[in-house]
Amino acid sequence: MSTLRTIHDVPVFLCAAEGEAICGEREALDLIGNASYQGAQWVVLPVERLADHFFQLSTRVAGDIAQKFVNYRMGLVVLGDISRHTASSTALRDFVRESNRGRQLWFLTDLDELRERLKP
Repeated sequence: MSTLRTIHDVPVFLCAAEGEAICGEREALDLIGNASYQGAQWVVLPVERLADHFFQLSTRVAGDIAQKFVNYRMGLVVLGDISRHTASSTALRDFVRESNRGRQLWFLTDLDELRERLKP
């Protein structure tokens, strides 16, 4: 079950770890629509909901999904441990580092880290 929560005056759509896998743009658009309807500015998506090919940059899935969130002016947080993916891919480590420097896509380990980032 997904819920809308406010963190430091920012509406955040928290997705449950269980549920439909986000495999591509169609599922991303459904998620953006649901979150937008509820007034969210950020979507927090547990890593368990992402198909493994999201983390293989050559598939372009991560970029395509991230672009949908950019187009709809909504932030995306991938929440959880992605170390098994980053351990085997320098390109993914670089992508995560660059994403975390921005204001659109973050890879965070837990909600405490998100609270810190959303502090005014």
